[in-house]
Amino acid sequence: MLISTIWILGMGFFAGQFARRLGAPPLIGMILVGIILGPEVGNRLEPGILAAADDLRTLAVMIILMKAGLGLDRDKLAQQGSVALRLGILPAILETGAIAIASMFLFQFDLLTGLLLGCIISPESPAVIVPGMLRLKQLGWGVKKGIPDAILTGSALSDVVLLLLFSLLLNFLQQGETTPEIRLLGLALHPLVLLPLQAIMQVVLGTLAGYLAAALLVSLLERQSWSKNPVHDVLITSVLAAFTVIAAREFPYFSGYLAVMSMGFFLIKLDAPLARRLRNGFNTLWIVAEIVLFVLMGASIQLQVLGEMFLPGLTILAVGLLIGRTLGWTLSTVGSNWTWQEKLFLLPGNSAKATVQAALGALPLAYGIEGGEIILAVAAWAILVTAPLGAWAIPTFAPKLLKKGAVDPTKVTVEGRTLFLAVVESSPRAMAVLKQTADLARRSHGEAIVLYVFPEENLGEIQAIQEIIQEVLADIRHQFVTQKGAVVETILAWSQAHPVTAIVVEKSPNSEGEGVAVESVLKGVLRGGRLPVLVVSNSDIGE
Repeated sequence: MLISTIWILGMGFFAGQFARRLGAPPLIGMILVGIILGPEVGNRLEPGILAAADDLRTLAVMIILMKAGLGLDRDKLAQQGSVALRLGILPAILETGAIAIASMFLFQFDLLTGLLLGCIISPESPAVIVPGMLRLKQLGWGVKKGIPDAILTGSALSDVVLLLLFSLLLNFLQQGETTPEIRLLGLALHPLVLLPLQAIMQVVLGTLAGYLAAALLVSLLERQSWSKNPVHDVLITSVLAAFTVIAAREFPYFSGYLAVMSMGFFLIKLDAPLARRLRNGFNTLWIVAEIVLFVLMGASIQLQVLGEMFLPGLTILAVGLLIGRTLGWTLSTVGSNWTWQEKLFLLPGNSAKATVQAALGALPLAYGIEGGEIILAVAAWAILVTAPLGAWAIPTFAPKLLKKGAVDPTKVTVEGRTLFLAVVESSPRAMAVLKQTADLARRSHGEAIVLYVFPEENLGEIQAIQEIIQEVLADIRHQFVTQKGAVVETILAWSQAHPVTAIVVEKSPNSEGEGVAVESVLKGVLRGGRLPVLVVSNSDIGE
């Protein structure tokens, strides 16, 4: 099993990075590696790994739902709550219904199996949408009306609703015709009639379970100090979330997946600093879980069925998206303050499919549901077609269809690297800024851009600054940039063109004339920028 694990993680990672370099989502490379390693091509995975695939998929779904819950903005949800609620229910339900009806004609499925297929294909992909929307929040696109948060909430809610319906339908199809009728007030009721009541009960109890779990975490990690570092925080949270999902299997009266997502949401309200630490931790966990999930998805695909399902699969996707989901988006945004451009953004911004399809696509086949191999093939085509399109379309169409607003840095999590823009005025005064930048970068495992703006080029000065940079930032990944032009405008341009976390400037001039100039630069940066600005002096560094 160790060799199989190395194959999955090693080849999955490099294939994902290769796909990224080609401009495709990494998950495409991971799925292709899974096909190569799977039993139909290379047969390099041990049976034990394939047997544990269902449990590994469950853990991956738990991680991404916790990540989504921790990424929600409660204030923006209050502003767009009704739209977010409708986005979470109407498009998903209408797309599921459209897919179910189409599958009855294309695959001769019965209604319940068609609905099961719809519950697998309809969910949006957290793997594409969550980082995409968080990135838009960091850049300010659509934040004034809370559009990224509405999409995040609607996506997470629709995934939970569809996961809930999927679990109920899967359980019902497993029981088949042997399920006895239920008598209520003297009337014989088919179990299918009680599905809506079961769904409501599981949603209510799942939300309550999420709140209680969040309160328990705050008590253990903050008030009683059981945790000593962020790694412990993530470990305890993961164990509690996994226990919640397992408990929901044994006691199917509440939705374990909804409880996990609710746990992340309530943590923001109960203890925002703890929630912020956990966001970073679950971002790291997802890096590993994503590789395992999509590689195992590829390993489960039957290539012959995949080829046969190409045209039917595309037809199912088109019917679900262009009929069911488009109608749902239209109804969801009726009465909102969104412009038609912002409504149109839902098409590229909220149609990618990947994570849930990878997690659930193989389950009907594993549980012996008739047509399971067809469901898996259609799920695979949904990922291969919509995930690359969604990953490309979100950043491409956001600047064209959304308006840019001010970013509240306390309401977003910085994804990826931490980058500091260090502004140096001259070589004699560069040491203070660079030492402070180096300290910040080491603490956050970040990088630095050193910016020197000059009115007239001075090669001696540039060389002196380079020597100081090599001395102070030797162990920090950095870039030294020299540019001729206006100081304030150049600083602001660089901070906006790169994912800068904070700007570091110096305030300790050697003369009164320089003092006026530096103060003018500092005020210009503070007035024109939207990023945190750290002002340091020689005395701060002990010089």
